[in-house]
Amino acid sequence: MTWYQSLTLLELLLGAAFLVLYTGYLLRVRRVALFFKQRPHGVWFKFVLRHLYLVLLIVAILGPSFGAMKKEIRTIGKDLYIAVDLSLSMDATDVQPSRLERAKHVTQRLISRFNSDRIGLMVFSDEAHIQSPLTYDQNALQLYTQTLRTSLLPHTGTSYVPVLELALDKLRQRSNTAEEEQKARVLVLISDGEDFGSDVTRLAGQLQRENIRVYALGIGTTEGGRIPAGQAFKTDQEGREVITKLKPEPLEQLAELTDGAYFEVNDRVSETSKLISAINNIEGELRESKTIDVTANKYVYPLALALFLILLDILITVKLIRI
Repeated sequence: MTWYQSLTLLELLLGAAFLVLYTGYLLRVRRVALFFKQRPHGVWFKFVLRHLYLVLLIVAILGPSFGAMKKEIRTIGKDLYIAVDLSLSMDATDVQPSRLERAKHVTQRLISRFNSDRIGLMVFSDEAHIQSPLTYDQNALQLYTQTLRTSLLPHTGTSYVPVLELALDKLRQRSNTAEEEQKARVLVLISDGEDFGSDVTRLAGQLQRENIRVYALGIGTTEGGRIPAGQAFKTDQEGREVITKLKPEPLEQLAELTDGAYFEVNDRVSETSKLISAINNIEGELRESKTIDVTANKYVYPLALALFLILLDILITVKLIRI
């Protein structure tokens, strides 16, 4: 038998206080009985009864555990990188308050939803960087997400090649041991799909062979929006305001090539919940298991018996002195 709790000073003090007070009560009863020249034999019945349910209450508090058994525990692991597009077009306000702010909101929701998995954060435009390596530290990830802004990276364009190469490198490194091979590996790509870039098909094939799935989330509208630039809006070389539009086709193709899926967030719908469900659905494919010894806390039995004895104590009256 094992115990969920250990005997502490508090239980010892309570037991000692009960014993001292009850001993004082017995001495008083004895003095009164002797005064009337009687023997209070019935008091010993109450003495035994009350000490018995006190002991049972303490046993219930300590939590007796027995009946050991083997139980199989299945653990499911994922390595999840979230890549956020920081190109200048992500400042567009066709999705309120802006594409980037909505992307940050989605990222924070993903972090809180997959709190038992390792999550990393990437940022990219025409180059890609690790903002946070894979970690279980949600507070750090949330902090990194809050600091995202388009000025963190140069704005010469958008290309998925650097971020796919970086994801392939980082997630491939995690597959060198048998333990890590049990982890599903996922890249969530959040972008407005402005530019497909070159050599993406080859990289998508490599990701697919490494069993790394890309789930793409397009943010923006097909009608498009203007890009804030100081007090005005960004213009082209001819002085016309630049209108940036969501281009879902490259994101859809990338997701399809890697056995992933494409979702969208715009001013009318948000498919973030569908994205979360899709990532959840791959959890059952790769898992590890181990067998552990488990015991059950049987506190309810001594507690039930103690309550029964307390009820008897209330119902049974013992006459100590007969006059």
